[in-house]
Amino acid sequence: MADNGVNKGRRRFLVGATSVVGAVGAVGVAVPFVASWQPSARARAAGAPVQADISKLEPGQRMTVEWRGRPIWIINRTPEMIERTESLTGEQLADPDSEVPQQPAYIDGGLRSIKPEIGVLIGICTHLGCSPLFRPEPDAEGVGVDNWPGGFFCPCHGSRFDLAGRVFNNVPAPTNLEVPPYRFESDEIIIVGEDEEAA
Repeated sequence: MADNGVNKGRRRFLVGATSVVGAVGAVGVAVPFVASWQPSARARAAGAPVQADISKLEPGQRMTVEWRGRPIWIINRTPEMIERTESLTGEQLADPDSEVPQQPAYIDGGLRSIKPEIGVLIGICTHLGCSPLFRPEPDAEGVGVDNWPGGFFCPCHGSRFDLAGRVFNNVPAPTNLEVPPYRFESDEIIIVGEDEEAA
């Protein structure tokens, strides 16, 4: 049988080289495709914990930070604010004991916070997602009720919440404002998005 001048060694080399180049090309296409399934750095950062420095937050004031695209309110409650909030009863509030779980398990009590003076709430109304106004002063105008103890008022549909984020009776909002997971890294630094128990 004639060889017809075919170099079998060269043929094997060319087939092997072509196979290697094809395999490298397939891996080169697959790596970006598989990597595209991973969340982007921006998406990972959006869900990452946020550090809030409360060293300049004066008593009676509120500051806002953003976590997961939502406003997080940090309130420095005065002793008077705490007293007014604790004096509210079940006749005034729809869920005074936070029986509908809107906060982490380690948050309990009427003030719904780790420290009585520092409240941390997600600033989105539980009715239709508006952002309520901060009306901390008693008997604030435009709230629409007598004997207003101070809290949050949603002008969109009239929902009202106390300074612990508990919803008042007979308003459109069905539940208390949500308390995000958070912990104190120090007396002046709060980490929003990390549970106290995980620290």
